[in-house]
Amino acid sequence: MNLHAPITSAAATSDLVSNLRSFMNARIVGQEQFVDRILLGLFSDGHVLVIGAPGLAKTKAVNALSEIIDCDARRIQFTPDLLPSDLTGTDIYRSELGEFKFRQGPLFNSLILADEVNRAPAKVQSALLEAMAEKQITVGGTTYELPSLFMVLATQNPIEQEGTYPLPEAQLDRFLLQVNVDFPSADAERQILKLVRGEVFGETTPPARRISVEEIFSARRDAMGTHVSEALEEYIIQLVQATRNPAAYGDDLSSMIAYGASPRSTIALDRCARVHAWMRGSDFATPADVQAILHDVLRHRIILSFEAEADGQTRDGFIDTLIERVPVS
Repeated sequence: MNLHAPITSAAATSDLVSNLRSFMNARIVGQEQFVDRILLGLFSDGHVLVIGAPGLAKTKAVNALSEIIDCDARRIQFTPDLLPSDLTGTDIYRSELGEFKFRQGPLFNSLILADEVNRAPAKVQSALLEAMAEKQITVGGTTYELPSLFMVLATQNPIEQEGTYPLPEAQLDRFLLQVNVDFPSADAERQILKLVRGEVFGETTPPARRISVEEIFSARRDAMGTHVSEALEEYIIQLVQATRNPAAYGDDLSSMIAYGASPRSTIALDRCARVHAWMRGSDFATPADVQAILHDVLRHRIILSFEAEADGQTRDGFIDTLIERVPVS
C-alpha cells in the first residue's frame, strides 16, 4: 500500500485506518478504545483530554503516533513553576547580530503531549489556549503560526489533586474529546509484559512506511464528506438542547445540570459522528455513530449541579439518560 497516495476510495480508507489502528494497538496493549479516540481526534482535527492514572501508556501513545506519521512530537511536563515562554519560546538577544531573534518553544511541533496539564498556572494555560484555539502563539507582540498539523493530547491524573489548578471551562470546551482511560485487563497486562521484554531486546517492528501529513489532510477532507442526514442533524441538536433544558425529558433531570453544553458541542458531535462512520468504512453517519462518541464529546462540557453531585450522580450517567430519553429523529 502506498501510504502517501491520496485517499480516494473506501478500500483506501479501510487500509489507512486499519494500518494506524494495528500499529498503535501493537504498541499500546489493552487500550483499544483509547487508541480509537486518539485516531478520532486526529482525523477530526481536534485536541484530546485524557483522564487516567499514571502508567497507562499516554506518553507511549503520542510516541507511537509520531513514529508512524511523518511529523515531530514533543512531551511537555506541566508544573506549577512553568512559564508561558517555556511553551511558546522567547526572544533571545544575539550580541553578534545586535538584535533579538525568536527561539521557538516546544509548541512548534505537530503532536504535543501536555502531561498533567492542570498543574500549570493560569498564564501558562492562556498560552496553551491560544495555541489550541488559533494554531498560533504570540510573543512580544508578534504572532507566529504553528505547524499545519497540530494536535494536543493533554493528560490529567484523577488521583492526586494537591498542587493542581482546575482548567477553565473555556479551555475544556476547546478539547474535542475527553477520554477516560482505565486499567488494562489481566490478559492485556500479560501481553504488556511480553511487549516490554521484547523491546529490551530490540524486537519492536518499525512501521513499514510513515504516513505523510498531506495524507492526513486528505483523509480529513474525505471524512468530512461523510453524509449526515437532516434527521440525524436534528437528533444532534436535540441532544445538545437537552443538556440546557433537561426538564423537558423528565422531572428527575430538571435539577441535575447547572450549565449545559455550548454550541461547540453541536459542531463536535457532527464532526466526530462523520469521522466515526468514516473510520468504520461507511459513507453516511447513523444515530449509533452519534451515541458512540456522545460521552467523550459531552462529559467535559456539562456541569452538574451541587445537588446532583451530592447525590452521587455522574456526567456519564446523565448522558446515558439522554440517550434513553431523547428520541431519534
